[in-house]
Amino acid sequence: MPSAGPMPRRGLQHFALAVLLASFAVLVIGVKVPHVTLVIAAAAAGLTVDLALRQWLPAVPAALARVHCAETVRQLLRDLLVLAMLVQLPGLETSDRLLLATGLLAGYALHFVTRGLSIVVRRSRTLPVLTRNIDTSGLRLSPAPPRLLARQSGHRLLLFSVPATAGLLATVATEQVIWGLLGTGTTVLLALAGAVHLATWLLPGKRPPSERQVLAWLDAWLDGYRPDVALYFSGGNATAYQANMWLTTLAALDGKPLIVLRERCMVQLIAATDVPMVCIPKVAHLMHLEHSTLKMMLHPANAPKTTQVLRIPSIKHAFTNHGESDKLSSCNPYAKVYDEVWVAGPAARERYALADVGVDDRDVVEVGRPQLAPVRPADGRPPADGPVTVLYAPTWEGWTKDPGNTSVILAGENIVSALLADERVRLLYKPHPMTGSVDARAGAADARIRALIAEANAARAPRHDPAAREELARRTAELDSLTATAFRADADDLERMMLQGAPEPGRAARVEAATAAWETAFWASHAPGEHLVLDGPRPAIYACFNQADLLVTDVSSVVSDFLASSKPYAVVNTSGMTDAEFRAVNPTVRAATVLGRDADGIPALLATVRDPALDTLAADRAALKEHLLGPSDPPSLERFRAATAALCDKSDARRRRQAGDGPKIPAQRTAGAGAAAATPGTPS
Repeated sequence: MPSAGPMPRRGLQHFALAVLLASFAVLVIGVKVPHVTLVIAAAAAGLTVDLALRQWLPAVPAALARVHCAETVRQLLRDLLVLAMLVQLPGLETSDRLLLATGLLAGYALHFVTRGLSIVVRRSRTLPVLTRNIDTSGLRLSPAPPRLLARQSGHRLLLFSVPATAGLLATVATEQVIWGLLGTGTTVLLALAGAVHLATWLLPGKRPPSERQVLAWLDAWLDGYRPDVALYFSGGNATAYQANMWLTTLAALDGKPLIVLRERCMVQLIAATDVPMVCIPKVAHLMHLEHSTLKMMLHPANAPKTTQVLRIPSIKHAFTNHGESDKLSSCNPYAKVYDEVWVAGPAARERYALADVGVDDRDVVEVGRPQLAPVRPADGRPPADGPVTVLYAPTWEGWTKDPGNTSVILAGENIVSALLADERVRLLYKPHPMTGSVDARAGAADARIRALIAEANAARAPRHDPAAREELARRTAELDSLTATAFRADADDLERMMLQGAPEPGRAARVEAATAAWETAFWASHAPGEHLVLDGPRPAIYACFNQADLLVTDVSSVVSDFLASSKPYAVVNTSGMTDAEFRAVNPTVRAATVLGRDADGIPALLATVRDPALDTLAADRAALKEHLLGPSDPPSLERFRAATAALCDKSDARRRRQAGDGPKIPAQRTAGAGAAAATPGTPS
C-alpha cells in the first residue's frame, strides 16, 4: 500500500491531538455541571485515544512530553477529574470515596516504584562495552526484560490504569463502590506483579556483570584475538555510510582487523561484516586499547571524539577519509593530527599542498581507492536501442547552507525535467542520505523531484514481470536472513550483543554472493525504461555506476569514484562562478561537461553518450582518472596493504625503542591500573 504522505499523516496527528484535548475539556465540563454521561464518555474516549496514539501516532505523545504533558500527567489529571465527580455522587459514603482514592494512590505508588526499578535495571544492563561478531558467552548475559516494564513507563501506566478507570466510571454510572474497588484492585495487582517481575532482573541469575568484570573480559579478549589494524569511527546515525564503505577493504587486509566505535547506536548501523566490532563510549575505557596489540587505526572521518584516541601513543593513525573531492573538507587542517594521510592519487597530494594547512607532504601516502573494485569500466559501445541510463547523484547542502554546495536547491528540478523530457532516457535518482538535514530548501526540492519522477512513471506505465518481482522478493529474504539479526521487540543493546556473537565460518562469502544475486534481481525486476528513486542502502552507489551510461552530479567524491568507469559525466555549477573559474577551482571537473542552473546542456550531453564520435572528453577522463585515483598497476588493494604494513612497522619500531634501555617518556598508564585514574576529569 502506498504511503499516505506527510500531509495526510500530519492532519491525522492534529485531529487526534484535538480529540484528546477535547476529551479533557468535556470531562471538566461534565464534572462542573455535573453530568454523568459526559464524564463517562470523555474519560473513556480520552484513555482510548491516549492508548491509540502510542501505537499508531507516537509523534503526538512525544510532542506532548516535550511540553511536560506526558502520559503520566494526562492520566493523573483524568483520574483526579473522575474522583472529583465521585465526590459529588450522593449515593457514596465518605469511607467509600476514601477507599477508592487509596486504591488509586496505591496504583500510582507502585507505578513509581516500577519506574525506579526500571532505571536501576537499565543502568545495570548498560555495559561499558558493546560488541558484534565476538563470542560473549563468558559474560553470561541475559535477555532483556519486557519493554513495557523497562522502557515504556507512560504506556505501562495507561494500560495498567484501564481496569481502574473502567471500575471508577462504572461506579460513577451506578453509584456502586464495588466496581471501583474491583477496578483499582486489579490495577494494583497488575502494577505489583510488574514490579516483582522486573525486580528479578536484579537477582544474581539475571544481573549483568559489573563494569570491572566486563573490562577485564575485554582485556582478555584483546589478548586472545591480538588485533593489529582497527577502523575507528565516531558519528551520528546518518554518517554510518562513511564507515561502511571501508568494510570490505578492512576485511581484505592481512592480520587481525577490528572495528572500534564510540556511539552505541552505531553498532547496529554498521553493515554486515565478519570483522569483530567493539563500541567503547567512554574515553577512560578506550584507554584499555593502549595495552593491546593494536598497531594502527584507520580513520574514515574526522570527529570530536577522534582526539581522544589520538592520545594513545602506542597506536599509529592514518586518515583515509570517506571520499575525495574538491570540497574544502578534502583538505581539512585537522588532517595534520594523524601520523599519515592516505589519499587516492596525486590530485589529493596536490590539494593538500595548495591548501597549505600544515600537512607535511612526507606524511601523504597514495593508496588508490580499493573499494572501487566492483565498478566495471565502460565497454566503449553506445547504448543499444534501449534508453540511456542517467544517474543523477547530487550531494547534500553541507553545514554552511550555501546553495552552491548542492544542485538540488537551485538546479535539481530543471535537470530532472530536462532528462525526463527525453523519451529515450531512464533516470536513476540517488540523493545524498543527508539531503535536507540542514537546509529545509533542499528537502523541499528533493520532494518535488520525487514527485516529477513519479508523474513521469505514471505516464509511461511501465510493465513489470511478476516472476522477476517474485525473484527479487526471494533474493531480498535470502540477503536479509544473512545480514539482519531478528531481534525481539523487547531486546536491548545487551541482548543484541548476546545474540550477535562470533559469525559462522564463510558468512562473508555468502553475503557477497547473496548481494550480487540481489542486485541482479533488483535491476531485472524493473522495466527497462522505468525511472527509479534510490534512497536506501541498496543498491549501493557502485552498483548504480554499473547501470549508468552517464553521471550528473555535484562537486563531491562521487566524481572521483565514477571516473573508475571512464564513462562520461557532468558536474552542475550553481556556485555563481563562470564555467572557466569553476573548472580552475575544481580539478575534478576538468574532464566533465559543466551544466548550469537551467540545464540547457542536457540534450547535447545525451548526444555524446549516444554517439561516441561526439565525446571529445574521453582522453581527458582517462588522464584525470589516473591523476585522481592513481595508477591501476599495482592494484589499489595491494598498495593499501603495503601502506598498512609499513605503518604497522613504524608502530613496532616505536614499541621496540620504548622497550629498550635508552631514555624514554614514562608510560601514561600501567597495565592493570585504572585508566580513569590517569586522566582525571576527562569527559566521556
